[in-house]
Amino acid sequence: MATILGANTLSSGFDVTTSLLLTDASDNYLNRTHGSSPTNLKKFTLSFWIKKLSSKTSKFAQSDGMMIFGGQQDSYPGFLIFFNRTTDTLVIRDATASNDIKLDVRTDATFRDPSAWQHICIAVDTTDGTAANRIKVYINGTQTLDLNGNNASGGGSEDPLYPDQNYDTRFNGNEAHFIGKYATNYEDCILSQYAFIDGSALAPTSFGEFDSDTPSIWKPIDISGLTFGTNGFFLDFADSSDLGKDVSGNGNHYTNNSMNALHQVQDSCTNNFATMNGLDHGRGDSLVITNGGNDVATGGTARGVVRSTIAVSSGKWYWEVNPDSASGGNSYIGVSANTNDYNRGANDYLGARATDYGFYQDDGKVYTGTTGATYGSSYSNGNIIGVYLDLDNNKLYFSINGSLQNSGTGISVTDPANTNEGAYFFCVGDDNAYAERRFETNFGNPISALSSAVSDDNGYGNFEYSPNITGDSVAKKFYAICTKNIAEYG
Repeated sequence: MATILGANTLSSGFDVTTSLLLTDASDNYLNRTHGSSPTNLKKFTLSFWIKKLSSKTSKFAQSDGMMIFGGQQDSYPGFLIFFNRTTDTLVIRDATASNDIKLDVRTDATFRDPSAWQHICIAVDTTDGTAANRIKVYINGTQTLDLNGNNASGGGSEDPLYPDQNYDTRFNGNEAHFIGKYATNYEDCILSQYAFIDGSALAPTSFGEFDSDTPSIWKPIDISGLTFGTNGFFLDFADSSDLGKDVSGNGNHYTNNSMNALHQVQDSCTNNFATMNGLDHGRGDSLVITNGGNDVATGGTARGVVRSTIAVSSGKWYWEVNPDSASGGNSYIGVSANTNDYNRGANDYLGARATDYGFYQDDGKVYTGTTGATYGSSYSNGNIIGVYLDLDNNKLYFSINGSLQNSGTGISVTDPANTNEGAYFFCVGDDNAYAERRFETNFGNPISALSSAVSDDNGYGNFEYSPNITGDSVAKKFYAICTKNIAEYG
């Protein structure tokens, strides 16, 4: 399998500047009923880029999945694409109106990495004389040959179920089609370059290419010139007022549901933004990360730390956090350079190590190496905490609602070259003995409305307060944590 576009990959020659954020928490999705005259029910291609984010338990009961696409004409599902929440495998299924399953294939490969973008291309041609060729699944430009199968109840054969020759799928028929939903089951992800080709089973090279300098990296290309077919569409999510707008020229627009301008994000398959990492945390009892990887909820009786998907080793970086502590108590926000998993015990917290720096809610102190030093004011639920990390000068600053603490004097941090892993992660966490702690983090793609909209000097990010400050009496410019900025300044 090709290398995915992760935190440290090359930028593409073709730029994707906008994507669609789908969040299970707000039950948002796109829908359209296709026309009665499809080009073909036997032959089509679906192509999209996806960043899988959610760590929460899915609501999809039938197959325990997180829904990318769902089709339904009656009480039974038709064509489905989803991630199985138990195995994290990709599942493609099609069934008749009487729920007779005719297609069921599942990847052997798993999809767990919340830091990376992946390209998925599904080519269907039920006219092919070879059963295994009637559906082809490509991940990052490479065909996935290790496919499994199952039946609707979760039992039966593990062999893939390929459709009968000349089978008419329920995708593209005159019925409701949903992106990000089936019934009351939703997906938590970011989508880019979502395309449907009606009447052609295309190879992934119609949608992407391997980088000429780094052949292991698969990247997108301009697909606006493709022939999309009668019901075909191309959603580029460039119009924030109409996120379901079809730009193929066919006018096959999808309807927005429970969406607003915040669902258009800059995090894309060519400019990957940091989020919180559900695989890198120290809470042994409860952790839920939703809303594009930016909404963190912790619970239980042990202290916990959650870290970002991207670490930085040089440059100047900015992010914001809104702590919302439903049960009161103490939040901490900061950075960490330690490789440990923060799951060694109830007293494992941000600030326990020499390369931890945690700004605490209840007393305004910054803790490092177990010692707290007075730094700023205590902060309240709903305050916006700005974090400014200057690794060109090894300084760390915090602000509360745009006001720099400690009179703008920064905290000296250990040179990342002298830390265990040569880089710093961005962290949130909570003290023990509180039932729930919640943090809205913003690395440049906010999940709540802002009273202002401020980007960095490169035009990246959407923040409440300016990333530019005067720290230690020096004017400094900080940047959103994304791969394009890292390529330039990191």
